[in-house]
Amino acid sequence: MMTLKVPKMACKACVNAITQAIHSVDVTAKVQAEPKTKLVNIETQVSATAIKEALASVGYPAA
Repeated sequence: MMTLKVPKMACKACVNAITQAIHSVDVTAKVQAEPKTKLVNIETQVSATAIKEALASVGYPAA
């Protein structure tokens, strides 16, 4: 499990975009995102680098 802080995440639409970006690199990933804390918990076998690149590509870079 990895936890990333995504400062731009602010709403449900952001959560959906982030979840879709993560699923674009790992369709089996389990994603829990909380806009209030800006934290995203991800259960995946994919590297953190690939996840961060996917998030950055949709406008939500991890801090």
